[in-house]
Amino acid sequence: MTEKVLVLIVGAGPSGLAVAACLGEHGIPYHIVEREDCSASLWRKRTYDRLKLHLAKEFCELPRMSHPSDAPKYITREQFVRYVDDYVERFNILPRYSTSVESCEYDEASGRWDVRARDLADGGGRVAEYTARFLVVATGENCEGVIPDIPGLRDFPAGEVVHSSSYKSWKNYAGKRVLMVGCGNSGMEIAYDLAYNGVETSLVIRSPVHVMTKGLIYLGMRLLKWHLPVKLVDFIILTLANIQFGDLSRYGIVRPDMGPLLLKAKTGRSAVLDVGTTQLIKTGDIKVVGAISRIRGNTVEFEDGKERDFDSLVFATGYRSTANTWLKDGGSLLDDNGMPKKKAGLQQGSRPWKGGNGLYCVGLGMAGLAGISRDAVSVAADIKAAVDSMVGPPAFWF
Repeated sequence: MTEKVLVLIVGAGPSGLAVAACLGEHGIPYHIVEREDCSASLWRKRTYDRLKLHLAKEFCELPRMSHPSDAPKYITREQFVRYVDDYVERFNILPRYSTSVESCEYDEASGRWDVRARDLADGGGRVAEYTARFLVVATGENCEGVIPDIPGLRDFPAGEVVHSSSYKSWKNYAGKRVLMVGCGNSGMEIAYDLAYNGVETSLVIRSPVHVMTKGLIYLGMRLLKWHLPVKLVDFIILTLANIQFGDLSRYGIVRPDMGPLLLKAKTGRSAVLDVGTTQLIKTGDIKVVGAISRIRGNTVEFEDGKERDFDSLVFATGYRSTANTWLKDGGSLLDDNGMPKKKAGLQQGSRPWKGGNGLYCVGLGMAGLAGISRDAVSVAADIKAAVDSMVGPPAFWF
């Protein structure tokens, strides 16, 4: 039997929970479904042990609820999970867990979204069907880890190739030679975790990257709040970063031409927040290598012609959205990669979170928790305005 709902939220990570809280405050009924058996599964199941949020807690809050006043400035993974649990309880959010959406299509005749989902709790035997006036895609940017297709990768010893989402601790790599592929925040921090604890570690750096400190990014965010031009703020924090780190190009780390905050705003690419990795690179405890050309057994060949043997490969090479695998009519909102077609702030009045036919997305803007909070508030307000304009008895809305 098909269940009629006004708003269906797909995903119970921070994005879906934020939308649910905002809709609840507007008195808008909703249903929220989640493929995993818990909320915020990325934070609970696919993060490494030493993880802390990279931005100060004031920039990492969901709508209508601050972090505890006694929480540290940069909160840990465990503290953020507790914050999420408190958020769910405070706003009485009741996700339907273990419910995997398989298909979703817009029905022009009824003006509703027809959604087919599978109940994974009973082994995937039961199918649930929904019809919704509004659909919110909140499955996130980090649904599926990406490992690049490198020639010979399948020949590397079985069980020794993992994505960073499966990495937990250096203890699993003691006595091994590890190649860390990827120099974003996860790659740099995992490389530090390994090398600091005595694991022989090499790090692939292929592209230009900004290395900053948490304090410098915090300063930049504060200056932006004072409405200073982003290029001026970039100049200030880059000057301070160059004083602190010196010329990193001699160690294989080259800065992009665009400043770190402007780069984030335009492309979604974040600066790396140094936790001590650069010092270990300078001392040679972490060896920087270039791009990989191919793999032969345990031997990795690099584009500069050098070869090295490794026991394990850890890929911190990003994630992809999987929204397009189940959303069949998302062309008004999402591109071929399952990301918003419109970019926030690049054009006047841009609403990258809104598509046609009551379709919305939150958590795909590559703007972190602050962006999630901002977009959730906007989406809920837009749905509230649409509901207020409806005619007929409430039963017709569903």
